[in-house]
Amino acid sequence: MSGTTPVVEQVRSADGTPIAFERSGAGPAIILVGGAFNDRNTTRALGAALAPDFTVIGYDRRGRGHSGDTAPYEIGREIDDLAAVIAAAGGSAALYGISSGAVLAALATAQGLPVTGLVLFEPPFQVGPHVGVRKDITAQLIELIAVDDRDGAVETFLTASVGLPAEAVAGMKAQPVWGSLTAIAHTLPYDAIVTAGGRLPTDLAAITVPTLAVDSTGSPQWLRDGSRAAAEAVPGGRSISLDGGYHEVPPATLAPALREFLLG
Repeated sequence: MSGTTPVVEQVRSADGTPIAFERSGAGPAIILVGGAFNDRNTTRALGAALAPDFTVIGYDRRGRGHSGDTAPYEIGREIDDLAAVIAAAGGSAALYGISSGAVLAALATAQGLPVTGLVLFEPPFQVGPHVGVRKDITAQLIELIAVDDRDGAVETFLTASVGLPAEAVAGMKAQPVWGSLTAIAHTLPYDAIVTAGGRLPTDLAAITVPTLAVDSTGSPQWLRDGSRAAAEAVPGGRSISLDGGYHEVPPATLAPALREFLLG
């Protein structure tokens, strides 16, 4: 993140699965938890913006990048992965989770992992009039991956979950990015399982660490409302809106907000 190739480290999860991560910067630890289609490379730009004030750790969730995988998939195993990364970070860390990664970070924190602060970026919860705006495609994704239909899994996720028009997805198939999406397609059921069809988990009420939910001004209302509902579900939780695009905020805007919340 400092202009040189980061060193890839590895830690073993409770079930023996190797989990790859990289670290940069100096200061209190913050772990970046990616969402669907994300690996440690995806969060590197944000990590570079945070590195002057934090020891930043980006990791490959199981099944992605240089991390291993162990069947069957269980949310508890992903929480164990995060626990192992926190231990490697020094025993405690703040968490910044993106989309489904925000849900995973919240569930891990609710289970009592040694988290010092929690920031959630647009966890895809569907609340109020938005319930049902995105259908639960977990079973469909599992079936597609079972027959190794990676193109179908990516297309289904992008249309039914992300909400992209079919013609936009068709155009993406001709672009180099499509290969990177299909390469990680087998983990899409994991994200679907974590997000549980968009239901707001009651577990959030068990979170006791300072929690901030962030939404982008360029995101659809259902995502923005779901993010704020997550903050309201956590005792003492706060929410903010930042200038950004669809389901993203530039690191130059996001990093100062994280720094202010976590460091004061």
